[in-house]
Amino acid sequence: MAAKNTLATDALKLDNQLCFALYAASRAMTAAYRPLLEALGLTYPQYLVMLVLWETGGSTVKDLGTALRLDSGTLSPLLKRLEAAGLIMRRRSADDERVVDVAPTEAGKALKQRALSIPQALACRAGLSERDIAALRTELHRLESRLSTADAP
Repeated sequence: MAAKNTLATDALKLDNQLCFALYAASRAMTAAYRPLLEALGLTYPQYLVMLVLWETGGSTVKDLGTALRLDSGTLSPLLKRLEAAGLIMRRRSADDERVVDVAPTEAGKALKQRALSIPQALACRAGLSERDIAALRTELHRLESRLSTADAP
């Protein structure tokens, strides 16, 4: 009976929690990005928005939210700050006024060149090879997919 109680108790130890390991790693990753992004004048969430816009050339607010897994209440202030910094422009769609299109400005496009070294700098800091990064990313995407499609308890 004591062994069973120890197993149950161990299951509730903080260091045995997958969620805490992911949370701590996420915070450490964001902190590692901070000095690199400060040189670009971006916060980490703003960097993520710019990554999508650099990749797509432009997007709707709805599609940005989907790509970043953010709701419009979180995304709107980010976009407002990026627009105030002159890095993006937002316009209502001519076809449907409910749709807001977002695109990088020339300054926003130019910032991409300065950001090119960031992924490699983070990989070096983490001490991970490209293969390690790809494998970890694949596992994390798989985990997210399973958790996103799993039935709620």
